[in-house]
Amino acid sequence: MPDVMWMQGVEWLAAAAADPRVCKREWDQGSGTVLMEAGRFWDVLSVPEQLGLLALDILWNDPLRAPGPTLVDTASRRVGFFLPPDPASRWVGSGLRHAGKGSWVAVPPPYRAARFLEWLIPPDGTGALHAAVPLELALQRANGTLAVLAPPPGG
Repeated sequence: MPDVMWMQGVEWLAAAAADPRVCKREWDQGSGTVLMEAGRFWDVLSVPEQLGLLALDILWNDPLRAPGPTLVDTASRRVGFFLPPDPASRWVGSGLRHAGKGSWVAVPPPYRAARFLEWLIPPDGTGALHAAVPLELALQRANGTLAVLAPPPGG
């Protein structure tokens, strides 16, 4: 990522923190992650890793829209998609977790991994996020693919 985009991504993401300066200092000198409240600038939809990676691959196939910021937590084996805040959102499905207003999300800096968290697609500073409808369709398609690939019961 060019330096300008990298810096814009840092500033955009840090703006979601209660104190952006403290946030950036913690990224650089502390544990490397900051707890940020969801629901103001973004929500996060966390899904099981295999489903999330397959859905992200499907999203990359849309030539008109690049996927938004996406995190992977390698310890819990989950993928987090950053979406526009939506207090009325109702994500339903096995293993889906929606973090909206009142939820807290551990966030590493856009320029490096921290512990088990790393950006698959870091924020670019433009404020671009995943759109809910294309993400939902990609998750449905990915879930269908995983169902076909699953071994038969008892097999």
